[in-house]
Amino acid sequence: MDEALLRGLTPSVLTVLVRRGADFAAAEDAVQDALVEALRVWPADPPRDAKGWLVTVAWRKFLDAARADTARRRREDRVEEEPAPGPAPAADDTLQLYFLCAHPSLTPSSAVALTLRAVGGLTTRQIAQAYLVPEATMAWGYLPRP
Repeated sequence: MDEALLRGLTPSVLTVLVRRGADFAAAEDAVQDALVEALRVWPADPPRDAKGWLVTVAWRKFLDAARADTARRRREDRVEEEPAPGPAPAADDTLQLYFLCAHPSLTPSSAVALTLRAVGGLTTRQIAQAYLVPEATMAWGYLPRP
């Protein structure tokens, strides 16, 4: 391992990364990571073009760090957008429930029976008595099955 070669190539590799658009601190970190990788890989498999290898590895390290930083910021933004933990604000959904019960795909008698059940809180037996039909008929024909 030629340590003098690595020391001599470091400024030029750093310059290439900065010219490509990396800020100086991020480029410096990427070059350091590339030098560590060179110390790990080069003794077993030295490259033919040491500078090209260092530039390629440093640029990839820079891109990986930039992507990781962007992904981290996105995760933090999503966490900030989430509602605070705790009880949800009380909301009256009765009107929305009523509109669902009055859906045009329901027959008029089914819509009324469903409204009595969901909005009015009546039981199937009470609704059947109001329609003058057996409870089983009301449960089978007018109200949706659970």
